[in-house]
Amino acid sequence: MILIPPEVQIKASIRPGCVYYFSEESFTSTEPHFFIVLNHSPIDDSMLLLVCPSSRPDSVRRRRKHLPVQTLVEIRKEEYAGFTSDSIVDCNTVIEKTVGELVVKLSKGALKVKPDMDMGIIQKLREAVQASPMVAEEYKELLATSTTKTG
Repeated sequence: MILIPPEVQIKASIRPGCVYYFSEESFTSTEPHFFIVLNHSPIDDSMLLLVCPSSRPDSVRRRRKHLPVQTLVEIRKEEYAGFTSDSIVDCNTVIEKTVGELVVKLSKGALKVKPDMDMGIIQKLREAVQASPMVAEEYKELLATSTTKTG
C-alpha cells in the first residue's frame, strides 16, 4: 500500500464541488459538519470559500427569516449521495480556510473527503452567496469569476 502525504492528497484532488467533513473551530458544536468548496480555482486561490449545510432546514429558515430567501439553498438527500437527510445551506455565512488548514486536518485524521457535489448545486450556492447582503464583497468577487485575478 502506498501512503500519499496529506498535502499531495488535498492539492491533487481539490476542485469546485469538493465536500469535506470536519469539525470547525469557530462553531459552538464540536461535531463534524459537511463543508462545500465554492471556488472556481481552489488550488490557485489564496483562500478557500466553504459553505456548511444544515440538516435542520426549518430552524435555519426561522433564524434567517429577515434575509433574502434566495440566500438559502435546499439540497434533498436524493440530490447528494453524502447526505442522509434533506439539508439547507445558509449562504449568508461563508467559512474561509486555506489549503494548508485542510492539509493539517487531514494529517491529524480530523478531515474526511466525501463525494463531490453536482456542479448545478454548486452554481446555485454561488448565486446564493452573491445574493447575500452579509457576505464580504471580496468573497463575492472571487466567486463571480472563473479567471485568476492578477495584481
